[in-house]
Formats: sequence, structure tokens, C-alpha cells
Amino acid sequence: MSRQKNRRRPMSEINVVPYIDVMLVLLVIFMITAPLLTQGVKVDLPQADAEPLSKEMDEPLVVTVNRDGDMFIDIGQDKDQPVEPDALVGRVQAVLKYKPKTPIMVRGDTGVAYGRVVEAMVLLQAGGAPSVGLITEPPES
Repeated sequence: MSRQKNRRRPMSEINVVPYIDVMLVLLVIFMITAPLLTQGVKVDLPQADAEPLSKEMDEPLVVTVNRDGDMFIDIGQDKDQPVEPDALVGRVQAVLKYKPKTPIMVRGDTGVAYGRVVEAMVLLQAGGAPSVGLITEPPES
């Protein structure tokens, strides 16, 4: 009887191989889906031959003006909701208060009235932006 007792001891080791397999599968899934999850407002950017921004710059604050003339800002919780002019100025002031060197950029749809993009730039300057850049797409070759 003592021989049977010795052979039937409970195993106290955890087999982690299945957990590693599951973790690797999840890693691959997240690596594939992460680039597809970009959020933003759909705009058709004008094409221009311009130099790209340098990598040393801070992440820019981007204000988008869509075809309907609605303005969006890429900070805060509701990035895909239009923002009122007063709220836009307030958010820009808050960002520049904590990070004064933040570059400010405007994305304007090709179909939007030029005056609406200029209005967005004026609001940004009212929020304290020392300069405002425009985002374009490189021309198709």
C-alpha cells in the first residue's frame, strides 16, 4: 500500500505553455488591429509639395475643418464631435498653458470654404497659438 501512495502525489506545477500560446495569439491580433483603429474626422486634404515635420517635435495639436465647416480638435474625450468656437479657444489655451511649445496644425477639407479655415486659424491665435501650420497630403506622382 505504501507504493501506491507514493505514485499518486498531487502535482503542484502549473503548465504555462497554453497561456504563452494564448498570449502570443493576442499579441499578433493587437499588432494587426492597432493601425486600423485610427480615429479622426474624414477630410480630403489638399495636395502640396511640403517638407514633413521633424521627429524631434512634440505631438501637434490638430484642429480639423470638415467639408461642412464643422471644427474638431484632437484632444479631450469627444474627438469626433464638432466643437464650438469658445470651447476650441479654451482647449487651446489649456494645452498651451501646460505645454507652450506644442505645434498647432489645421487640417482643412478641400471642399470647405477658405474663410472657414481662416476662422479656425483666428480662433487658434485667440487661444494663444504663436503660429499655425497647415496639413496637406503629398502630391500623387
